[in-house]
Amino acid sequence: MPEQQQTKKRRRRPRRGGARAATLLLAYAALAMERADAALLPAVYREIGAALRASPSALGSIALSRSVVQAACYPLAAYLAARHDRLTVVALGAFLWAAATLLIAMAVTAALNGVGLALQIPAIYAFVADSVDGTSRGVAFGWLMVAGKVGTVGGTSLGLLMAPTSFLGIPGWRLAFLLLAAAGAVVGVSIRSFAAGNDAAAAAAASTTTTAKPVRQELQEFAREAKAVLRVPSFQVMVAQGLTGSFPWSALSFTAMWLELVGFSHGETAALMALFKVATSLGALLGGKMGDAMARRFKNSGRIVLAQVSSGSAVPLAAVLLLALPGNPPAAAKHGAALFALGLMASWNPSSTNGPILAEIVPPRSRTSVYALDRTCEAVLASFAPTVVGVLAERLYGYDLAGGAAVEAERRNAASLARALYTAIAVPMVLCCLIYSFLYCTYPRDREAAARAEAAVAARGDGGARPDGGEGSDTEDEGEDERKLLPQ
Repeated sequence: MPEQQQTKKRRRRPRRGGARAATLLLAYAALAMERADAALLPAVYREIGAALRASPSALGSIALSRSVVQAACYPLAAYLAARHDRLTVVALGAFLWAAATLLIAMAVTAALNGVGLALQIPAIYAFVADSVDGTSRGVAFGWLMVAGKVGTVGGTSLGLLMAPTSFLGIPGWRLAFLLLAAAGAVVGVSIRSFAAGNDAAAAAAASTTTTAKPVRQELQEFAREAKAVLRVPSFQVMVAQGLTGSFPWSALSFTAMWLELVGFSHGETAALMALFKVATSLGALLGGKMGDAMARRFKNSGRIVLAQVSSGSAVPLAAVLLLALPGNPPAAAKHGAALFALGLMASWNPSSTNGPILAEIVPPRSRTSVYALDRTCEAVLASFAPTVVGVLAERLYGYDLAGGAAVEAERRNAASLARALYTAIAVPMVLCCLIYSFLYCTYPRDREAAARAEAAVAARGDGGARPDGGEGSDTEDEGEDERKLLPQ
């Protein structure tokens, strides 16, 4: 019996390990660039605000426009993944957001940037979930989070360090967007070139060609699959916690602005933000490793416990950082230690719990859909976080844009922004921690139902996943059997 299990495990391992590792690295690189793009705008909020005379709420509205478009376009990623392999979808997303980033540099719009970002994220997450087995999925998502944090550090540092400079009369913040757009285009070309020359991607493309269906039929099948995913109880819980849990992280986009108002220079702020991202990277890796270990020992509850510990710890740690530390004069060591502790403890959930559980509660062929729908629902509320922080700071806590650049005025504004940030962190995190409790009831049942559905599909041999993580079906009655492929 053990020999049979080992044989099955060997069969499930992807062939062409070198090619699989290379595609994983490209997926990580794509996410790093996406995170760099998302981090660049908040890093230069102060300069954009000064150039355009924009208040914090107006700056939050810039991010809101991009986030709303991004949330609306997430389902497009799931649909495209049904017609193309995932690396092609990722490359397309890279091209689109690179072009949109160029428009931001020209002060045209930030909203179009959300289209490219929306295409990439679900396809990347689904590809990573398909590339590893369940026993090491947390570590794989941990490294994905590390790649994202590297991109965030790069984008934040690029913005903060270039903001006070200029070249040929062009402000530094505009140059930063231009450089990032060029880098994104290079990544897109690299991914597309590799996907075109990859044997597995070519096989997937050939499979798609031979089983192509009318667009209307594929849209109907996608709608049926989306409805089936939305009926999974654990998915509903994950969306509910995501609505609250992603809000604080979006609100933290004002951290760099707050540090500068406290009195730190551009260089010091860049160093502190880099330290925070290093801490969140280590936390993601630590969370992924602990999640895999806890899942092996406590199959039904291990990942959930870690999520509650992580989200619960954010409340007191954020209070120390934003409310307890003295701001006059600012102490880099104390702020750095508080940022490191917050980043290390509050960043477990995506790798330890969210990513692995979403991969387990639906069959493999539905993973792009589940990640796309999850991101859609979460991003709707999270997209309002910067605007909410800006409104709280101005209307409730006394942030005064007309106060000028005097030191006393900036310190008062820093205190107002800190209180607004803590409100936007503490309340959602408490709710997030409580909502995770429902997974103790739903997760074991949904995981087993998805495993049974996958086994039934494998036994019939009618509609597994395409090579290289693409989705699709080999039968004409796939849509009619959708209810059998997902837990009820």
